[in-house]
Amino acid sequence: MAPLLSPTPETLVTRGWSDYALLDSGDGRKLERYGPYTVVRPEPQCFWSPRDPAAFDQATAAFDPQQEEDDSGRWRFDRHGPVDAFPLKWREVKFTGRFTPFRHLAFFPEQAANWDWLDGRVRAFTRDAGRAPKILNLFGYTGVASLACAAAGAEVTHVDASKKSVNYARENAEQSGLSDRPIRWIVEDARKYVAREVRRGSKYDGIILDPPKYGRGPTGEVWRLFEDMPALLKDCAALLSHEADFLLLNAYAARISGLSLAHLMAEALPDRSGRIDWGELALSEDGPNARAIGLSFFARWSR
Repeated sequence: MAPLLSPTPETLVTRGWSDYALLDSGDGRKLERYGPYTVVRPEPQCFWSPRDPAAFDQATAAFDPQQEEDDSGRWRFDRHGPVDAFPLKWREVKFTGRFTPFRHLAFFPEQAANWDWLDGRVRAFTRDAGRAPKILNLFGYTGVASLACAAAGAEVTHVDASKKSVNYARENAEQSGLSDRPIRWIVEDARKYVAREVRRGSKYDGIILDPPKYGRGPTGEVWRLFEDMPALLKDCAALLSHEADFLLLNAYAARISGLSLAHLMAEALPDRSGRIDWGELALSEDGPNARAIGLSFFARWSR
């Protein structure tokens, strides 16, 4: 018994919603709308030409990286001055957009394709099993995926090594009216938490992993994706319940692929049936002849 590996990749495409849109792209940049603001961010993959170059010069904010491949840098704002934080919404989930010093706005819009999938899995599990699924979200960041699961009816354990990120996630839960839902907020290194849960014999019905390429834990632990992911994934497999419904792995790394993630996942799940789908997440412009930008890779097992 082993999961069936999909023979072909899948591209999960996120298109705009009321509070987000990819407006244009080209010349190594993308022009996006976040709520009422238009934002220019670097994107080397967009080496085609923008459709409306002048619109880029009229944006609310533009990010200038310190180096071409560096995620850190600074924001330049228009004549109206800096913007700190502002409200956003995806379905029932409300959260705060923030102009962070790492080129993103405290969430990753392309992940909406995964949020939609998680929403469907949680609701189907609840209907079929007659109970709420227990979901573990590792490297949970500001919590939009956790809140999408909670809004759909899941019991969620949210783990991140950054106390600031977990505090933001809790604030997002309050904004969403989800503070009374069964969500546990854990500030800890993901590997340490998972290892302890394995020793306790804890079980989860679904696990989400969205690890960084490199990171540090709250007490200086070093995380390296290629070195540390195999062991963590095997420990996560040990946490899956008998009725477990899914295991979702997402990664942002230039030297990785959806297929490599899928093979790693298959190795960690030798005694499970079900299916492993794999591919990439993409953001798409709206309208005719829309172009899409592949931004991360995923593999996901489902029963």
